[in-house]
Amino acid sequence: MDISWTIILGSIIGLLFLLNYILSRERNFAKYGMPFVPKHSIFYDIIQVLLKRLSIVNQTLKVYWHDDAAKYIGYYEFSKPVIMIRDPELLKSITVKNFEHFVDHRSFGDPEIEPLFSNNLFVLKGDKWREIRTLLTPAFTSAKMRAMFKLMSECANNFTESLLEQIQKTNEFNSKDIFSRYTNDTIATCAFGVAVDSMKKPKNDFYVLGRKATNFEGIQMLKFIITMSSPKLAKFLRLKLFNKEVDSFFLKLVRDTITTRDEKGIHRPDMIQLMMETRNQEPGSKKPELSIEKMTSQAFIFFFAGFDTTSTLMSFAAHEIAVNTEVQKRLQGEIDEVLERSDGDPSYEAINAMQYLEAVVYEALRLYPAAVAVDRVCTKDFELPPAVPGAKPYMVKEGDALILPMWAVHRNPQYFPDPEKFDPERFLGDKEALHSPAYFPFGVGPRMCIGNRFAILETKVLFFHLLAKCTIKPAKKMKLPMKISSSSVAVTAEGGFWLEILARKGV
Repeated sequence: MDISWTIILGSIIGLLFLLNYILSRERNFAKYGMPFVPKHSIFYDIIQVLLKRLSIVNQTLKVYWHDDAAKYIGYYEFSKPVIMIRDPELLKSITVKNFEHFVDHRSFGDPEIEPLFSNNLFVLKGDKWREIRTLLTPAFTSAKMRAMFKLMSECANNFTESLLEQIQKTNEFNSKDIFSRYTNDTIATCAFGVAVDSMKKPKNDFYVLGRKATNFEGIQMLKFIITMSSPKLAKFLRLKLFNKEVDSFFLKLVRDTITTRDEKGIHRPDMIQLMMETRNQEPGSKKPELSIEKMTSQAFIFFFAGFDTTSTLMSFAAHEIAVNTEVQKRLQGEIDEVLERSDGDPSYEAINAMQYLEAVVYEALRLYPAAVAVDRVCTKDFELPPAVPGAKPYMVKEGDALILPMWAVHRNPQYFPDPEKFDPERFLGDKEALHSPAYFPFGVGPRMCIGNRFAILETKVLFFHLLAKCTIKPAKKMKLPMKISSSSVAVTAEGGFWLEILARKGV
């Protein structure tokens, strides 16, 4: 970002904050005895994030550690009061036991202006969300994962073979770039029924437009902030996060896929097929019938959520495997044993039975969860217990937002000793850490990420095939020790992720 753009962006955001600050009414956190971050402080920090001087991770951690004895912390986003929940048991109570009080996420865009994004499972509210969640849940059962396993394995095998060809020329790779190509190809085949090879054809439309749709730097970030914090202003300005090219591509892709399957009688175990089955239902059926546009919206959010978050997880996990050589040796030993027992062709059950591989993935998700934090919106007034001893209970009003900071909770030494250490042993044996209310890498409760099984299996399959044939090391370009970058809105390593990939000897 050049200095002129920094000044323009900072000025626009600053004016927006100032206007909201002037017009807002103070929600007096202090009278309840609740620890809170003053408006001027949070204002300064968010400006630092937008100007790329402070990472969103560190901004969230600052709020979380504002008072380490509190069950929750109050702060503001523009003029809106927000509560960050710190206590895992309270967090579980809110999202599971008292879910009916916190059903929704915050509004995100207007359906008339942003139909591709505003009608998807993540954004839908109340009964509409329940209908679509019930409809899509069967796409992610163990049976469906087993059916998708072969498709994933083909993508991972093609990916690894392409790497082995490329390392004849160079063995240094931007790991976020190559892993996003694998996730792109996997989602393309498993969700859309489209076969692409983004390693051999790096400029394919699916990948290029996917990168464009998930890029939230510069002006896109400004649109995102306004849309999230001021939906009415976004509607007045008719802001769109995704351009017509992205909309048209995915609409045409879904429409053509459905037409081809209808004409040729093709049936695949994927999300598109499940949504196609909502058509021509029996009279009186309570299942929603989805239009092409609504099918596209659901398929797109699966792509949007999985393209970037899963490749980011893989990048962090690969880095930890690369710098922890004993972890890599043990993991490759387990992989070799499975290959030998399965004659080189492991089954879905064999991969899922790999305890150390699973522990490595779970520990990567602890240190680097799917999101820094997730939100819930109060749909029915709810009384929180006192934030600290001696404080008063706090009534969360309908429309107020809660923040669930998984990144911060996962790194609290009260729940995970030596939290900055990458230690897969936490998830071996009785797996107490896995079932702790303090561990929720994909969210928690009925609104946790519906694609969590898919993401975990996709990651396991990648590392199985990659480490079966390759050894990975930090490349010379990789900045060590790794730090979270403040120069990108996305969560990434300072200087990017860089791996040296070598073919394993004797394999």
